[in-house]
Formats: sequence, C-alpha cells, structure tokens
Amino acid sequence: MLNQNKPAAEASPKGGGLEGAVSVLSPATVANVVCGFDILGFALNNPNDELTIQLSDEPGVHIINQDGFDLPTIAEKNVSGAALLAMLDETPDVKGFTLYSKKHIMPGSGIGSSAASAAGSVVAANYLLGNRFSKEDLVRFAMFGEKVASGVKHADNIAPCIYGGVTLIRSIHPLDIVSIDAPPLHVTVVHPQIEVRTSDARQILKQQVLLKDAIKQWGNIAGLVTGLLKGDYDLIGRSLEDVIIEPVRSILIPGFDEVKRNCKEAGALGGGISGSGPSIFMLSKDANTANAVEAVMKEVYERIGIDYHTHVTTINMEGVKRTTINTILED
Repeated sequence: MLNQNKPAAEASPKGGGLEGAVSVLSPATVANVVCGFDILGFALNNPNDELTIQLSDEPGVHIINQDGFDLPTIAEKNVSGAALLAMLDETPDVKGFTLYSKKHIMPGSGIGSSAASAAGSVVAANYLLGNRFSKEDLVRFAMFGEKVASGVKHADNIAPCIYGGVTLIRSIHPLDIVSIDAPPLHVTVVHPQIEVRTSDARQILKQQVLLKDAIKQWGNIAGLVTGLLKGDYDLIGRSLEDVIIEPVRSILIPGFDEVKRNCKEAGALGGGISGSGPSIFMLSKDANTANAVEAVMKEVYERIGIDYHTHVTTINMEGVKRTTINTILED
C-alpha cells in the first residue's frame, strides 16, 4: 500500500512551452476489471489526454477546450472544472486556474475519459502548487468530477489514473486505496461506436443480489487479487468472471458475448466490459496473443457492421505523467 501522506510527486523544474504552465499526459483506465464493480481498476499506457494548466489572477476555473468534443466550459458542469473547484476550496491562497484540454480518450467510451480529465487536472494543478497535496487528496478532489459525469463519486477509474498500475478501492468513506502488484499483462480494447451513458448503465443494475451470487463474486474478486499478487495467470483467467453486473450490462453492447468467447478461444486470459461500456477489454500474457485478440475483435464488428476503434497496450504503472513538451499550447 502506498503511503497516503506522501506527496503525489516530487517537485520538478518548470516544463512546457509557456512560462508557469504545467502539462501532463493523463491515461485511459479500465474500471471494475470484470468482477470488481467500483473497487478495482488499472491504468493504460495508451491512449492519453493532454492537459495544460496555469495559475490565473481571475477567480474560479477557466476552461479552454482544444478538441472537437464540445464539452462544457462552465466549471461546475465540466469534470475537470468540478475537480479543480474542489481543490480551490482548500487553497485559499490561489485565485483560480486556466485549463487547456485536448482529449484523445473519447467521452462515453468506457475507458475513463472523465477520470482522465478530472485526475489529470488536479495532478497538473498540484505541480503548480508545489505538490502540497497527497495522492489520496487528489483522488478526493477528482471524485467531484466523476459525480458530474455519472452522479456518483466513485474512484475505480480515478485511483489508477493517479496512482498508476492496478488499484483496489477498499473503502470510499473513509477513502482507502491499495496499490496491487501485477505480472506483465497486455491489454486489448475495442470501442464499438455506440453510446452507453454511465448514468444509464447504473440505473439498469439490480438493487438486490442473491446470496449465492454474492459469494461467487467475492470468490472471484479474492481470486483475481491473489492471482495478480502471485503472478498466477491461470488464476487470473479463472477469476475474470462477473455474475452480477455483466449479465445485465452486456445486453447494451452488440456482439459482446461473441467477442468475449472468440477472444478467449484466441488465447486471452479473459476480460469483459470496461467500466460501464461500450468498450470491451481483454487481458493476455504476451503481445502476440494481444494482437490476435485485436484481430478477433475487428472481425466481429466488421461482420455485424458497427464502426469501432481498438487499442493494444499494456498497464501503465506511473499514472498521470508530467510532460516537458507543451503540445497543447504549441498547436
């Protein structure tokens, strides 16, 4: 477990193309990890959002979007804005921030687009403030952004985005985040070009769970965490089973059952819905298998006639990362 009192990062020299600005790359994430609804997640090495932030003499948070997604620029309605406003509430010596945002993680994709915005913003701001806040503090601020996105303060995307690697949210109240060691894993993601809103995907979930299903789910969560810690690929694969959430949510994703079945036949350890969907992720032991899994995903969606994007990547062990090239302000 990481030291929650430790600063989020060591102070480093100013970087970027504009005096006093800080730029970061903020990663996509996979939440739930099949059986770990709202408590497990991991960060991806690709794709990443680009965020640049400056201190402002004007009060509040000023947002400049530099992409084509037309996201809100009113701070209270923007996930980054809400997170930064929460930070400002605890920094009376700071008037405001100006944020430049260039998103490469498509909103509504199910790979942590809102988390990348919220988490990346507060990490970048923390650099500007001399790293006065801990990683746990930054998660707490960024969760205000997730509430804007889905109506719920959840941390299963936020935590891995900030901490890197695989994280377990043992508790929200009080916040208790545990970093989990994992063996080398390759991740293949397909994003069918349909929309599944996080708020809608939550509303269809059952409010009561049979005890026998809960017991099976607890066994899978414990098995998955144990498999990751021991580097036991077979145990990881056996534990990637969800008997509570996936059976309900998968009906929102055309081709899901076929993709999952065919990917496992191609050698994937297993996988499932990334977050609330519509993206589907699969874990593999090696790059060759991950590429074969990508081919299977492409074949399914080409055959059923749904546009898609794919990513073949690995687990990002660092999380939000400062970059010395201010790509946003140079564009």
